[in-house]
Amino acid sequence: MFLTRLASGVVLMLVALTTMSLGGWPLALISWSVSLIAFRELTNALKCGRGLEILGYVGITGYYLLLYFHGNHTLLFMCIVGVFLAYLFAYVIAFPKYHANQVMAAVFSFLYGPVLLSFVYQTRMCTQGFYMVWMILISSWGCDTCAYVVGKLIGKKKIFPVLSPKKSLEGCIGGVVGTALLGWLYGYFFVETALGDKGAAWAIALICAVGAVMSMVGDLAASGVKRNLNIKDYGKLIPGHGGIMDRFDSMIVTAPMTYFLTILLLT
Repeated sequence: MFLTRLASGVVLMLVALTTMSLGGWPLALISWSVSLIAFRELTNALKCGRGLEILGYVGITGYYLLLYFHGNHTLLFMCIVGVFLAYLFAYVIAFPKYHANQVMAAVFSFLYGPVLLSFVYQTRMCTQGFYMVWMILISSWGCDTCAYVVGKLIGKKKIFPVLSPKKSLEGCIGGVVGTALLGWLYGYFFVETALGDKGAAWAIALICAVGAVMSMVGDLAASGVKRNLNIKDYGKLIPGHGGIMDRFDSMIVTAPMTYFLTILLLT
């Protein structure tokens, strides 16, 4: 199991590094594909119904086409509202085929997976995005590593005993502080050197620290949904890890926070 998990983790890392480095259509294509799978995992877990799933696939595809060919935030917002209205239309026309809970779950699945994940692409394609997009990985995977190490070494006080019994207050603090340090090091040795912006390291440290907090929120939220639904994993796509939502639960919420703070602080 360990070797399987390690091998699939390495493959995921290589795919992430390659597509995030290239940006453009390769990243847009992989983001769209991952979003479709994440949406499918969520709607399947929430039992939304096949018809609402198909409507979501159409909405996700339209959203990513607009994102790639236009990138206009007004059009993207119109698409999101349009998907919501389409679900209301389907609910009314097909009544009583779909329960209100199914419609709300389908809208939630569209926003949670596909829309939030799209901010990986949006971060990469913004000004100096080649350097900014890596903060998403630092905030999510860096936080996981730092929190795990600190929690193992000195973790005692359980902060979420019901939701996540293994998480400790010391580990959470270590995750945020460690991620901020990683962000500062990245900013100082890579971003400032490349761009000549001598204040970037501190801004990046702040962005990564906030991202680390959101990373833990994303991880816990995804775990909470699984506990509510009494399921172990969202899927079986990634050997040793589960599904897309199991592996990218923290990155999903870290990406939009990184994008917004990047726009505010670094552009």
